Amino acid sequence: MFKKTKLLPAFLLLSFLSNAQPISPTVEQIKALTSNWKGERSADGRPKVSDTILGRLKNISIEEAWGVLRNKGYQNQFEGDWILIHPDSAMTGRVVTAQYMPLRPDLQDLIKETGKKEGRSQAGGTNSWPIDVLTNGDVYVADGYGKIADGTLIGDNLGNSIYAKSKRGTIFYGSVRDVEGLSEIAGYNAWIKGSDPSYIQQMMLTGINVPIRIGRAIVLPGDVVLAKKYGTIFIPSHLVEDLVITSEVTALRDEFGHQRLKEGKYTPGEIDTKWTDAISKDFLKWVNAYPGRLPMSKKELDDYLKERNY
Repeated sequence: MFKKTKLLPAFLLLSFLSNAQPISPTVEQIKALTSNWKGERSADGRPKVSDTILGRLKNISIEEAWGVLRNKGYQNQFEGDWILIHPDSAMTGRVVTAQYMPLRPDLQDLIKETGKKEGRSQAGGTNSWPIDVLTNGDVYVADGYGKIADGTLIGDNLGNSIYAKSKRGTIFYGSVRDVEGLSEIAGYNAWIKGSDPSYIQQMMLTGINVPIRIGRAIVLPGDVVLAKKYGTIFIPSHLVEDLVITSEVTALRDEFGHQRLKEGKYTPGEIDTKWTDAISKDFLKWVNAYPGRLPMSKKELDDYLKERNY
């Protein structure tokens, strides 16, 4: 009886290991999680928003992006109060998420065993696993639950690997080490909550490409991030294209309004309220003679204005 009782926990553990939850959701699970996206996808199932849209998004202000998302009912996509390695740079990209938690030895053992079965690297710590899945255009976004001392998710070695794979930077609700070395990686930037000379300990990776919380924001794998010194906006993939064109047109309307106010043609009240037909026609005429390159194609603009009736 004693032997049977002693063997039972080991049997249960082995049974659980054989059916353990994977480190990352399957391709089909990620597709289900992001089912509103109808376009191209990466090999892991994440939505693959085009590089062209990512480039245009970089010119959108945080306020414009926030306003579009809020109007669509997405009110929990912004996080601010970041420390940036290079404060004046902006970054956009497709999100790869990672979730970290305080260390619990039995769960850590299970995670390592699961990772081994999945063929993940056994050299170094599990904090390298999210980096292994990065591709060009990806942004590594991690919930480090705000841990600073002993919560440094990467140093300059991993930072170099991140940039080599993604040509992007990182967004960590946590900390990094080797900031001096990270700052020397050309093109790399990090949005972090702090830095510390300590190395990561007493914390563990619990999931890759799972839903995570970054401060005030909820983030899904394949979201597109707009990161600037004023904050970060995490945009659901199926809303990105509409957000970009809406924000671009809003910026054009603002430019037109500012110009006409300086000219004294209209009053602030006329510009700040619903435009009259005369102002709308003046705007369309101004757009058609725009002195420079429009941020969108003329067809995109015409289609958008036709749908909005102004």
